Amino acid sequence: MTAIPDNWRKSSYSGEGDGNDCVEIANSASTVAVRDSKTPARATLTFPTTAFAPFLRALKATPEP
Repeated sequence: MTAIPDNWRKSSYSGEGDGNDCVEIANSASTVAVRDSKTPARATLTFPTTAFAPFLRALKATPEP
C-alpha cells in the first residue's frame, strides 16, 4: 500500500465565488494524491507521479456536461 502524502493544498481558484467546489492535492517524490476539499476524510485518489499529468490532460479534454 502506498503512503498518502500529507502536504495538502487547495487550488487558488477555490473560494466563495466558485461555490467552494474544489479538490486538494498532495504530492511526494513518487505519488500525487487527490481528494475532495469538502469531504477530506473520504476517498482519496492516488497516482504515480508519471500518471498524474496524463490524468489532468484527460480531464481537460473531456467536455463539461
